[in-house]
Amino acid sequence: MNVKTKVQLSLMMFLEFFIWGGWFVTLGTFLGHNLKATGAESAMAYSTQSWGAIIAPFIIGLIADRYFNAERILGVLHLLGALMMYQMYMAVDFAGFYPYVLGYMILYMPTLALVNSISFSQMKNPAKEFSFVRVFGTIGWIVAGLIISFVFLWDSETSREEGLLKNTFLMVAIASAILGIFSFTLPKTPPKVKTDEKISISSILGLDALKLLKDRNFFIFFLSSILICIPLAFYYQNANPFLSEIGMENPTGKMTIGQGSEVLFMLLLPYFFKKFGFKNTLIAGMLAWTVRYLLFAYGNAGDLAFMLILGIALHGICYDFFFVSGQIYTDSKAGDKFKSAAQGLITLATYGVGMLIGFWVAGKITDSYIIGEGVHSWTDIWTFPAIFALGAMILFAIFFKNEEVEYKE
Repeated sequence: MNVKTKVQLSLMMFLEFFIWGGWFVTLGTFLGHNLKATGAESAMAYSTQSWGAIIAPFIIGLIADRYFNAERILGVLHLLGALMMYQMYMAVDFAGFYPYVLGYMILYMPTLALVNSISFSQMKNPAKEFSFVRVFGTIGWIVAGLIISFVFLWDSETSREEGLLKNTFLMVAIASAILGIFSFTLPKTPPKVKTDEKISISSILGLDALKLLKDRNFFIFFLSSILICIPLAFYYQNANPFLSEIGMENPTGKMTIGQGSEVLFMLLLPYFFKKFGFKNTLIAGMLAWTVRYLLFAYGNAGDLAFMLILGIALHGICYDFFFVSGQIYTDSKAGDKFKSAAQGLITLATYGVGMLIGFWVAGKITDSYIIGEGVHSWTDIWTFPAIFALGAMILFAIFFKNEEVEYKE
C-alpha cells in the first residue's frame, strides 16, 4: 500500500468516526436540554443505532456487494446523511427530530462496513496494515469530543442552557458532506459478488452461522454477548447527561479518555489474552462494567471526581476485553466457511438485538428515578447495570467451559 493510499484511508477513517463521535456522545444531553425529551424518548433516539445495525447488512449484501463500487455508495450515503443531520440541527421538538435521526442511522451504520471493505481491498496484509489506518478513526472520535468541550465549549453549563449543543449536528453535517465528496476520490473498490449470483437473506444476516449455537460454549458466549449489551447501552445513553447534570466541567472532552484507554488496552490485549486465556479475559471485561458503574453510582464532580474519571478510563477494558476478544473467539469457532456469517450474527445479536433491549431498559430505568425537574437519582440508575453486568459475568463464569483460543492479529 503506497503512501497516498495510506493517507487517503486514514483521512477516511478519521472523518468516519469524527462524524459519529461528534454528535452521538452528547445526544442524550441535547435531547434532555434542548428538546425536553423523556428517558423513553432518548431511548428511542439511541435505538436508531440498533435499527441501523439490523438494516445495514441488507444495504451491504443486496446493493454494495453486487451493483456499485463501495467508495461511491459511501459517498452517496454520507451526502444524504449530511442532509439528515442538517434537519436534526433544525428540529425544535422530539417529534420533528426522530424521523431524521432514524433515517440518518439507517444511512450511517452501513458505512462502518464500507470503510472497512474499502480499506481491506487496498491492503496486502490487513492483519498488519489495518490497525494503523483504524486508529485514525479513534483519533477522529477523540478530536470531535475535544472540539465540543474545549474549542467551542458547547457542553458547558451556560452553553447547554443557551441550546448551543445543537451546533454539534451542524458541525457533523459539514464533516459528512466533506467525507461524501472525498469518498469519490478514494481507490476504486468494485462489487465482490456477481449480479446473477444467488444470495439469501439468511446469509446476509449471518443466520448461516446459527448452527454454531449447537456448541454449548459458543451458545453461552452468544447469550452473554446479548446480555452485556444491556449495561453497555446505559453508558452510551446516560454517561454524558449524567456528567453534565452533576456539574462536571467539559464532560464530552473528558469522555474521550475512554477512547484513549481503548487504544491502550487494544495494544495490551494480546498479552492478557495469551497470559490469562480467553475465558478470564472476558470475565475481566465483564467485571469492569460492574466496577465502572459502581464508580459512577458513588462518585461525584467534587472530591470524588477521580472515581468518575477512573470509570471513564475503564472503557478500554470494558470494550476491548469483551468485544474484541469475542470477535477473535467467534473467528476461531466459525472456520473458513462461516467466518463472515458468524461475525455478522454476533454483530446482529449485540448492536442489533442486545442494544435495542438495552436502550429500552435504560430509558425505563432513567425515567423511574426522576426526583425533580431535570434531576435524577443517579446512584439508583447506575446500580442497576452494575448488578446486571455482575449477573451476566457470573452466568458466563459458571457455564462457559474453559478452552484454548489462539490470539490472531
